[in-house]
Amino acid sequence: MNRFSYTRAEDMTSALRGIASAPGARFIAGGTNLIDLMKENVEKPGRLIDITRLALRRIQSLADGGLRIGALATNSGVAYDQEVERRYPLLAQAILAGASAQLRNMATVGGNLMQRTRCSYFYDTATPCNKREPGTRCSAREGFNRGHAILGTSAQCIAVHPSDMCVALLALDAVVRVSGPDGERTIPMAEFHRLPGDTPHTDTNLGAAELITAIDLPAEGFPRHFAYLKVRDRASYAFALVSLAAALDIEQGTIGRARIALGGVAHKPWRDPQAEALLQGRSATAQSFAQAAEVVLRGAQGFEHNRFKIELAKHAVVRALSRAATREGAA
Repeated sequence: MNRFSYTRAEDMTSALRGIASAPGARFIAGGTNLIDLMKENVEKPGRLIDITRLALRRIQSLADGGLRIGALATNSGVAYDQEVERRYPLLAQAILAGASAQLRNMATVGGNLMQRTRCSYFYDTATPCNKREPGTRCSAREGFNRGHAILGTSAQCIAVHPSDMCVALLALDAVVRVSGPDGERTIPMAEFHRLPGDTPHTDTNLGAAELITAIDLPAEGFPRHFAYLKVRDRASYAFALVSLAAALDIEQGTIGRARIALGGVAHKPWRDPQAEALLQGRSATAQSFAQAAEVVLRGAQGFEHNRFKIELAKHAVVRALSRAATREGAA
């Protein structure tokens, strides 16, 4: 691990001033991803700014009926919050599918948003990696790529985003609130993370001197018909091969709104509005869900070891939507 300086911000002003005055500095809260990467000499910030004393832990109702989750709320705190469990059970279910209880107790929701999209080659500093060293190459494309992306890939990177929480936030149309030198702004969850393109080292659209302050959830959280499905190699503490957040409005067997968000398949959580639109006004049947699955995966491209994920993802779409339709409020 490289040497670095450490400071503790007492308020938002000092946090933003500190990050703006030290290029390459990083904010740290739970540190569950950043410290891990620093130990492996993948991340080498010269300065860490501790933001754990900032007043960003509250979970509060909004005037428009939505819910605001402070960026420093822990993953466990959010998953077991009574309002989240009651109004946004899909989010609670997704969080509890991720990592371990110990990590969920430490990790913050802001940190979860900011964790790096990564793979084993990103961690291995002896191998080329465009995410770690732009302009080298993507070792995964010709290497062992069983867990890698099948959607939205580029010649530069085929790593997948690891978060479960972010998949549910995308399905719920969450909005990320940030503060920076130019004041406050909001970023829709669908625009927060990036596909690799020619800049795989840039995971998000957050500015270098900006800080996540909260996540806003809309008033409607699909509390009746929802499901989070995570397909992985072992039952705990494993990233998803494919994950699926499904949410439906159903009246008398007919689908109104539909939400389908996938994890484990792309450089960012993946959602396809065309597949969701296809389900509107349709019967909640396996046939309808299978047609939606074909639309979601229509552009999928497999590599030597992960082509199986295309069919796996299609089955996951059908299974999760079927659960959402038939197991009302199931956890």
